[in-house]
Amino acid sequence: MHNGTVRVCVVGSGGREAALADVLGRDATEVLVSPGNPLIEGSVDIPPEDLDADLFVIGPEAPLVDGLADRLRAEGQLVFGPGVDGAQLEGSKAYMKGLLAEAGVPTARYGTFTEAAPARAFLDTMAPPFVIKTDGLAAGKGVLVTDDLAEARNTVDDYLSGRAFGDAGQTLVIEEGLVGSEVSVFAVCDGRRGVLLSPAQDFKRIGDGDTGPNTGGMGAYSPAPVVTPDVHARAMREIILPTVRGMEKDGIPFTGFLYAGLMIDPKGQIKTLEFNCRMGDPETQPILMRLKSDLLDVLAAAIDGKLDQIELQWDRRTALGVVMAAHGYPEAPRKGDAINGLPQDADDAMVFHAGTVLDEAGVL
Repeated sequence: MHNGTVRVCVVGSGGREAALADVLGRDATEVLVSPGNPLIEGSVDIPPEDLDADLFVIGPEAPLVDGLADRLRAEGQLVFGPGVDGAQLEGSKAYMKGLLAEAGVPTARYGTFTEAAPARAFLDTMAPPFVIKTDGLAAGKGVLVTDDLAEARNTVDDYLSGRAFGDAGQTLVIEEGLVGSEVSVFAVCDGRRGVLLSPAQDFKRIGDGDTGPNTGGMGAYSPAPVVTPDVHARAMREIILPTVRGMEKDGIPFTGFLYAGLMIDPKGQIKTLEFNCRMGDPETQPILMRLKSDLLDVLAAAIDGKLDQIELQWDRRTALGVVMAAHGYPEAPRKGDAINGLPQDADDAMVFHAGTVLDEAGVL
């Protein structure tokens, strides 16, 4: 792929896509980001379907679930990212849990519901904490974890009525609460196998001391010491590979980033909390800052089914990412506040933008 001029299009507009564009830009001749952000270099206000590139890398889950990869491939474009069938791993938690059960992948006890009465009855059989998830996409916010049975029952009503998340919540999954350390494990997959990226751990609650409501993520660091070499190897052997092979068996070869949210209990047992069909945000940023290998070559090998020829190289230093969020996030973020004092990019520090704008007053 490095022969001659290479143009890569990263689809998305957040910090994850900014990091992907930065790392791919080290080796690619040109990187476009669609729709991007005025503060992300290479951003173009042109739909991906109207661009021509040697490779499209789709960052967020929504366009994947919506079938963008399939549409681009139908136009003869080279794409890294699963089609709509593969994106069900994230687009439908009910599908994901069923696949895990079929493939023998360890996960929490669960039930899937479209009606409130059986959902509430299932809650009554469980001990707290109660975990309630929308089946469909909810921008990382369609999950409630609570010890309060009354709150759990009310949430069931809100989700299934469509009041909370519309159609995304009209099927829901109720799971047993798991205790332990939550970690993120990422793999690049080629439809048959995977290559693990360096592990990361993120922090989702808004407040200091892991308090307050869940968010899309307030920060992350890599590597994560809780993911020992043994845990990393077991995650591949017990979770990633059985899932990829289960999808291949179903006629859905998965080519793209596969993100496993795992819980490691005090005895070292691993269970799968969730799968996502893309890299995480904010985990992507510290992970990719440590990657020394040519990401473009890695993605090309995955598309060609040649990941067995890839061995990743990593910077041994730890990378830490911290998210600056608007006042009132996540329920009611206040827009338009000026952002002052942003440092210049350096060899050991980067600033990635998401949800910011640039005007005569500066960065908002």
